[in-house]
Amino acid sequence: MQSVITTSHEVHFDAVAKEALNQSIKANTYSKIFVLVDQNTNTYCLPLFHKMFDGEVDAIITIAPGEPNKHIETCLKVWESLSDLGGDRKSLLINLGGGVVTDLGGFVACTFKRGIDFINIPTTLLAMVDASVGGKNGVDLGPLKNQIGVIRQPKMVLVLPSFLKTLPEREIISGFAEMLKHGLIVDREYWNTLRSNGVSKDVQSILKSVNIKSDIITEDPRENGVRKKLNFGHTLGHAVESFFLESNNRDTLLHGEAIAIGMILEAYLAHKLTGLSKLDLDEIKETFLRFYPKVDISTKEISKIKSLLIHDKKNSHGNINFVLLNEIGDAVVDIKVPDELIDEAFTYYKLP
Repeated sequence: MQSVITTSHEVHFDAVAKEALNQSIKANTYSKIFVLVDQNTNTYCLPLFHKMFDGEVDAIITIAPGEPNKHIETCLKVWESLSDLGGDRKSLLINLGGGVVTDLGGFVACTFKRGIDFINIPTTLLAMVDASVGGKNGVDLGPLKNQIGVIRQPKMVLVLPSFLKTLPEREIISGFAEMLKHGLIVDREYWNTLRSNGVSKDVQSILKSVNIKSDIITEDPRENGVRKKLNFGHTLGHAVESFFLESNNRDTLLHGEAIAIGMILEAYLAHKLTGLSKLDLDEIKETFLRFYPKVDISTKEISKIKSLLIHDKKNSHGNINFVLLNEIGDAVVDIKVPDELIDEAFTYYKLP
C-alpha cells in the first residue's frame, strides 16, 4: 500500500504504517512517549496498538469519549497529566482514537511546552478520511464546533483499517458522509462510485479520500482559498450538529449525520445560486437520504439553527460565507446566501 507524502505531511497505510511508526521512534530520542485514548479506544484499540508498536510507552492518558468532552477542560486535565508524568519538550504524544482524540490531542501537543511532537492514529472512518489529515487541531467552545485551535501538522498519520472492525455500523456510515463530500467537491467519478457501491471502508477508498484532501491542503494549507471547499455542507451542518449537541430534548447527531443534512441544504442553495442542476440536486438528496434517515426539524428549531451560523469559522467582516457547488465535482467558495433561501432549503429537505 502506497503512502501519501508531501512537503508538509505524511500518511502511511497498513503494514507500512507499522514500519513507519517504529522507524520514527527509533530515529528520534524522545524523552517520554505518551498515548492519548478515550475510554472506548482504551478498551478496543489499545491492544491492537501494542501489537504494532515495538517500543515502550511511558503512560496511557485516558479521556471520556464523545464530542461533549472536546473542550478546554479536557485539555487542562491532559496538560496536567503530561506535566505530572514528567513530560518535556522532547516528549511524543500519540493520539489513538477518532476525531475528538486527534483534534484535542493535536491541540494539547501544539500547546504543551509550546509544542511537542505528535502522531495521529485514527481509529474511526471519519478520522481516517478527514479529522486526522490536514493539521487542524482544536476544541469546541461550548456547543460551538472547533472555535479554538491551531493549524500544525502531526509528525505522521498512520491509517490501519483493521481498527474499523471495532466500530458500530453507525460510526462507519457517519464517516462515509465525508467521503461522499470529497466526490461532490472535486471528483464526480468518485461520487458515482461511492453512491453506486454503498458504504465503503476498503483501504482503496480511504486512500482516494486521503489523496483528495491531501492535494487540497497542500495547495492551501492555511485555508485562504481552495481548502475552504472541504467545508461544503459544514456551514449549516455544523449549526445543525451544535444545536442537537446543546439540546436537552434531542438525541445528539454524529458528525457525518449532521453534515449529510448540511450537504442537502447547501446543495439546494447551490441550485438557486450557483447553477447546480435540479437533476444533480435531487441526486444528492436521494443519495444522502438512502444512507441517513431524514431528521424531523421543527420551524422553531430551524430558527435556532440559523442563529448559530454567525459562529461559522469561514465568516468574515460580519458575512456568512458558504461553499456551494456549480455541479457535482466542482465547488465554489465564499458565496453569500439570502436568509430566505435558507428557509427554502429546509423546506426542500423536509419534502417527501
